[in-house]
Amino acid sequence: VEFVVDIDKDLGRRDFTFNAMAIDLSTADLSGNQDGQLVEIHDPFNGITDLNRELVRAVGTPIERFKEDGLRAFRACRLASELQFDIEEETFKAISQSIPVVEMVSMERIRDEFMKLLLYSPKPSRGINLLKDTGLLAIFLPELLECIGMEQKINHKYDVYEHSLRTCDVAEDSVKLVALLHDIGKIHTDSGDGHFYNHDSLGAEMVGNIMKRLKFPNNEIERAQKLVKNHMFYYPHVTEDMDKEQKENIKLHEWSDAAIRRFIRRVGEENIEDLFRLRIADATANPYSEFDSTEIAKLQEHISEVLKQDMALKVSDLKVSGDDLAQIGVDRGPQMGKILNKLLDIVIEDPLKNKKELLLEEAKKMM
Repeated sequence: VEFVVDIDKDLGRRDFTFNAMAIDLSTADLSGNQDGQLVEIHDPFNGITDLNRELVRAVGTPIERFKEDGLRAFRACRLASELQFDIEEETFKAISQSIPVVEMVSMERIRDEFMKLLLYSPKPSRGINLLKDTGLLAIFLPELLECIGMEQKINHKYDVYEHSLRTCDVAEDSVKLVALLHDIGKIHTDSGDGHFYNHDSLGAEMVGNIMKRLKFPNNEIERAQKLVKNHMFYYPHVTEDMDKEQKENIKLHEWSDAAIRRFIRRVGEENIEDLFRLRIADATANPYSEFDSTEIAKLQEHISEVLKQDMALKVSDLKVSGDDLAQIGVDRGPQMGKILNKLLDIVIEDPLKNKKELLLEEAKKMM
């Protein structure tokens, strides 16, 4: 970076016109004692005009600005989405022309800009569509483009792409990204008859690959995968409008306490509320959904009851440890991990078996 003393030259290197304005602080009272003082805004590139016209416009020659830093192309789409502005025509054209430079931007920087778009936009779909139309989306999230035109013939109004964007729009911040990607597995599981068997499991794997590409931390990747893999859960519950036969059928399929414990283990106790948020967003974005919020309320009640019982839900809750297994000859490493998980399965099914002597006997059978 070469510093310059001329203010217009300095502002001429900024990204967008509304970011290329200045005030002369040498003429302002900075003591805080003067209220409502007027200051003159130096605006050589008509940033105020563009703000009033709700336009994102690059300073000077747009393609030159984007060549200086490829991330500016993403920032144009993000700011347009956040502010609900349009991108000025020449600036818009220059984004596509700058793709070779944009492709040199690190995935970490793209990830951060994209997450700002998702979290700070009134409707992220606006920015995502701008990324699509400019060619930027293909650089880091080509899987989402494959969802365009993928029809959902059963209980859905929109194709997978449109439904994904609408789900993201209505989702709470903690699940914005997962909401956008929750159905990504459908691009490889379309049976042609309106069904997408195992799209949740395949989607979890794909989300892992996408988030690794974008350099997300491992703990965030694991959390997202659990949410996507489990977003199709169904908790059978009786409702007032059911007839006697329907109620009896529901009772045959009600979840036991053991089923609740397995659910908590699969999802992770810390992720359950986010899973509910994802489920609500998914249903809200689909006008044909028959989702009843009573399902989640009933499930929350059952989960609360189970959590009060002080039962083992994770390996660390077991009455045996790795040291205990080592003393009976279990090698530390993958074998020990497998045995501990199998012991947890036993205890989840029957909490009364969470006793050291019983678990050690079970462990010996597995050696």
